[in-house]
Amino acid sequence: MRFARCEKLCASPTLRRDLFIGCCRIATNEQAHLFSGNLMSRVRERRETPKRTTKIIPLGGALLGSNAVDVKSSILLALGLVALSSSARATPSSTSIEQGYELGEIQHPRSVGMAGAQTALGSSTTAIFVNPANLPLQRVYHFEALAAFSPESRRQSYGGAVADSSTSRLAGGFGGTWSQMDPDGLKRQWTDLRLTLAYPLSDRISFGVTGRYLRGSQEVARGPLGASLASDGTSDGPLVNTFTFDAGVTVIPVEGLRLGLVGKNLTVPGNGMAPTVLAAGIGYQTPIFAIEADGLADFTTWGKTRGRAMIGGEVFLADHVPIRLGYRYDDGMRTHAVSAGLGYVDKRWSVELGARRDVSADYPSTLFVLGLRLFYDGFTGSDTPDPM
Repeated sequence: MRFARCEKLCASPTLRRDLFIGCCRIATNEQAHLFSGNLMSRVRERRETPKRTTKIIPLGGALLGSNAVDVKSSILLALGLVALSSSARATPSSTSIEQGYELGEIQHPRSVGMAGAQTALGSSTTAIFVNPANLPLQRVYHFEALAAFSPESRRQSYGGAVADSSTSRLAGGFGGTWSQMDPDGLKRQWTDLRLTLAYPLSDRISFGVTGRYLRGSQEVARGPLGASLASDGTSDGPLVNTFTFDAGVTVIPVEGLRLGLVGKNLTVPGNGMAPTVLAAGIGYQTPIFAIEADGLADFTTWGKTRGRAMIGGEVFLADHVPIRLGYRYDDGMRTHAVSAGLGYVDKRWSVELGARRDVSADYPSTLFVLGLRLFYDGFTGSDTPDPM
């Protein structure tokens, strides 16, 4: 009760400064006297005695009933927690730039679930990002929203696509994403837009072209040797701001078997944000089963040609549930990765998830991709849309 009176006295706005100081001193250094005697008499005693060096404990310490050491410890602990929290919010990427950027590919749940092996079989909205020649091979009118996330590289991407190969023989599609990677370190951001046109030259061969606009920025002075035009660009402009294109061809030798070939960034921009690559794939599919193997050559990212091998499979259960598995080896990044995918396909919509994890790498990374598709042809009374 007496300590409560001290608290009330110290908090009074009319208390003189010398009494305020005395109250704080007594409350912290001589609490036993405070509880057993009269507060004001103790203040007078201190005013009549010679001055001696005494630490003034902040009012907060008195109100908490702690001593000087406790207050200092509390302050240090609080500062430590604040620093730790700030550090957690500002954690940089724990993987390599190349693993996080992934050749600048727009990630799709089916492609990721099959380890990227989609050069021959990837149709619908996947064709816009992988091989435009596949777009006319299935009659579709699809809309899709996409989101991707990688915790290690701290990458996130958001976008969507629309693909129409049912309105006319000339198939078309448009898609794009906004992406960010390592916001507390490299701070790379980019916008990637794709426009696809494709035409079936016959029942056995098709050809397609995708125009691409890429604009990307990156924090200046984030390279290992400090600021440089090679790694950082300029402080008053984007790191890359370019138009380029992809071109592909797909051949169907026999029913169900496909061969695909695609070149990407064929204007040869000469930088790692838009690397020039050549990919080829062979795949076989039925209404309930698909398997594909791909190879890719990257001519830009590593200063010399490096390869990538991919294989993936898919089964379609109960006319609604696709299940996917895949494996990938990347010679440039020296990584082995496994992937998996799962989804649900209805007549009018589908939701799909793809995931990939490095199982052998110096800096392992993980990627998750979610896609939600709407089948316009499903709303118009067409047959069940092709989920591929």
